[in-house]
Amino acid sequence: MNKKIYKRVTVKSLQEMKDNAEKISMLTSYDFTLAGIVDKSGIDVILVGDSASNIMAGHETTLPITLDQMIYHASSVIRAVERALVVVDLPFGTYQSDSQAALESAIRIMKESGSHAVKLEGGKEIKDSIKRIIRAGIPVMGHLGLTPQSIYKFGTYTVRAKEDKEANQLIEDAHLLEKIGCFAIVLEKVPSKLAERVAKEINIPIIGIGAGGNVDGQVLVLHDLIGMTKEFNPRFLRRYMNLHDEIVNAISNFSDDIKSGDFPNENEQY
Repeated sequence: MNKKIYKRVTVKSLQEMKDNAEKISMLTSYDFTLAGIVDKSGIDVILVGDSASNIMAGHETTLPITLDQMIYHASSVIRAVERALVVVDLPFGTYQSDSQAALESAIRIMKESGSHAVKLEGGKEIKDSIKRIIRAGIPVMGHLGLTPQSIYKFGTYTVRAKEDKEANQLIEDAHLLEKIGCFAIVLEKVPSKLAERVAKEINIPIIGIGAGGNVDGQVLVLHDLIGMTKEFNPRFLRRYMNLHDEIVNAISNFSDDIKSGDFPNENEQY
């Protein structure tokens, strides 16, 4: 089977990938420069994640980031992207309690950033918000399993749905999200056997992070993948670079060259 080349990835493209057993690649981005690099690398989906709260602003959780800040990051990303589908997280507090507020938040993201879809964390408890957003013509990606916006309810970032009750609820929620019109679901930090079952039962793409390899795609945080972060070391993370140390060494060499008088040399001045 020949792999189809997508000049522009859409929600329809992702469904075709699942139907054709082609894995989906997804990475976070939060700024113009790195988003452009990610897009040129052939990634299918770019997630402007509320993880920007941690990665870009240094917060302990994803909770503090605001809708305005998410729109700022999404706008920066969308200006760099030519191929990938850009999905933006609705931040904590913008959709959980009021479906009208959820719709207004999603509309702001789409209108003010130019992004292609939004992502919401949760299942049946937020179904009214998801349905209202979808009815307005905005594509929605779901998110089940470990939902970082609910960290204070869980109390830990440990693996979710290990017990039958929670696993059954996750399966029920996945079917619900498909039924009400989500185009894909992220499963975060759940047992691989459970994730595999969901991917087989659900017709829309299932994208995993810490959910094993038998799902339809994978997502990681870019800064973790390229090794700009060092403290975060979950089992599911594969680092493809050690950029943290390379950057430290480069800047240290720059500083040393200034102090020694080596920079700038005669060829580096007018």
